[in-house]
Amino acid sequence: MTSEQPFDRDHRGTPVGRRLVLGMVGLGALGVAAARPLQDGLESFLGAAADRDPTGLTGLLPNGGGFRYYSVAASVPTKDATDYRLTVDGLVDHPGSYSLSDLRGLPQTRLVKDVQCVTGWRVPGTPFEGVRLSRLLDAAGVRPSARAVRFTCFDGAYSESLTLPQARRDDVLVALRMQDKPVSHAHGGPVRLYVAPMYFYKSAKWLSGITVTDRVEPGYWEHYGYDVDGWVGRSNGRDDAPTV
Repeated sequence: MTSEQPFDRDHRGTPVGRRLVLGMVGLGALGVAAARPLQDGLESFLGAAADRDPTGLTGLLPNGGGFRYYSVAASVPTKDATDYRLTVDGLVDHPGSYSLSDLRGLPQTRLVKDVQCVTGWRVPGTPFEGVRLSRLLDAAGVRPSARAVRFTCFDGAYSESLTLPQARRDDVLVALRMQDKPVSHAHGGPVRLYVAPMYFYKSAKWLSGITVTDRVEPGYWEHYGYDVDGWVGRSNGRDDAPTV
């Protein structure tokens, strides 16, 4: 799942308790009036609350950085340097697995672009930093029959896909940093996908698997009517300004 998607209203999960709702509202109001030092704490709280909030109520509250939190799974496990692994497999000659340390040791690329959600909100000038996806694909040795790449996530629910040419773009990252700090759990950390020219639902959070395939497999939100090719301003019936 990603934090930036509208809530799947057909999803059923554990009801949100009255104390949690009141706590979120109180801290949301605090976030409006408080200074910058409180932003990270508020963001962390809302991210944790979103993990337990299948209603999407947390998306109505203000939070640090202009992002909104939504969830398509009732909860998401936390991963760190001790247990995180990213697998690369499928139609490749050299399947492999990367630890967080492995990914940090590879050349890093930094991009600063607007983030555009298909629901309409936008966060300008957002820095992302990580390993170009094309570098991991080259290291794996993509086979001639390959046509696409499928991404899976350790929330156990979300998936996404790109065509192979899309995946090889220079502005598609396996991101380790966001807003000049490590990607937080709430934002899909420790590692997430970042597809700069597409709507943010394409930038899968909690990335755990990269599988090279012979065809595009529609991702989570595509099964609910979103475009498979989610170009900002050229898809989903929207005319937003491009993010590139």
